[in-house]
Amino acid sequence: MTTLDEVHALTHAGSLLSGSGEIVAPYDLEVTHADAAGFTALPAGILNADREPFEADYARARRVHLINAFGVTLGDSIIGLSALAAIMRRHPHLAFTVYRPARAPRYVQRLYELARHMCDLVDLPVPLASLPCDELRIDIGNQLFWPRFASMPMIDFFLWAMGVAPDGIAAADKRNRWLADVPLPSPRSEPYALFCPDASTPVRSIPAPARARIVARLADETGLPVAGFGAVDHPRYRNIALLCADTDHFLAWIRHARYLVTADTSALHAAAGFDVPTTAFFSTIPASMRARDYADCVAVEMNVPHLQGMHASARPADLDALERAYREFDWRAMPFASVGPRVTLSSA
Repeated sequence: MTTLDEVHALTHAGSLLSGSGEIVAPYDLEVTHADAAGFTALPAGILNADREPFEADYARARRVHLINAFGVTLGDSIIGLSALAAIMRRHPHLAFTVYRPARAPRYVQRLYELARHMCDLVDLPVPLASLPCDELRIDIGNQLFWPRFASMPMIDFFLWAMGVAPDGIAAADKRNRWLADVPLPSPRSEPYALFCPDASTPVRSIPAPARARIVARLADETGLPVAGFGAVDHPRYRNIALLCADTDHFLAWIRHARYLVTADTSALHAAAGFDVPTTAFFSTIPASMRARDYADCVAVEMNVPHLQGMHASARPADLDALERAYREFDWRAMPFASVGPRVTLSSA
């Protein structure tokens, strides 16, 4: 098997095999600045849909080993676990073991701990030999570098990567409803609307100059005070960031919100799981790629063509263009969720 050089190892569409026979997550190598030379791809006995698409025979399986699933961000993980839950609903006899990057952020790992009723968790690396050859073994590692990750709705991507035809899963089973069964604390608060303007990258976040205007529109529309994550200068706004120091409380504040306005970030996916009506702003990725199945979500796509398909950026020119699109948006036309999903295009 061909040994990968350091660059190709870190961007490989899948997990890695070390010279000592251990399965390794490229992410763990990257964040620890470890030597990434000398690794190979996992052997053909480990299914990898990017290498060769497959149809998994879950009806005959008893235990499924998911290697390096489902990324290292909270939103991706919420959606990936929804794909797992959809398969479990069709095949309730299945048991899953999910192998995770040991260096993934703690708040993301906590989400998987909250989902322990769905799967067993094992930290990578592990010896390849510890995964029984007669059980279903599927690699979903490093999905950011899989071409289909950028061309499919994320829930469909994870289903496809697990050997399931996405069209065979009902839209209702793609809405992250597994979150509704997770025990969470209850915030001590009067009824509130919620504002989540920050994404994992500035180019997908709501620009700071637009935030007070959105808070005012949200408060006027709902008649409620607005809580949110981060500072906004508005008399009807309360910054609750310090009350959300962990994943449990972050999810709890979303769960109990009467309405949510959010950037393209994990709050959107959590709200869908809790049936919280939502307005979501998208700047780089089409709404259909993230919120297609969310019945209680309306989406606003900011019209900045050169940002389309961009996963991350903090370049001043990109952020200036994004801020201009928000400045020119007609806030009187800001949509609010009613019966079903729809998309409003900005005129910028």
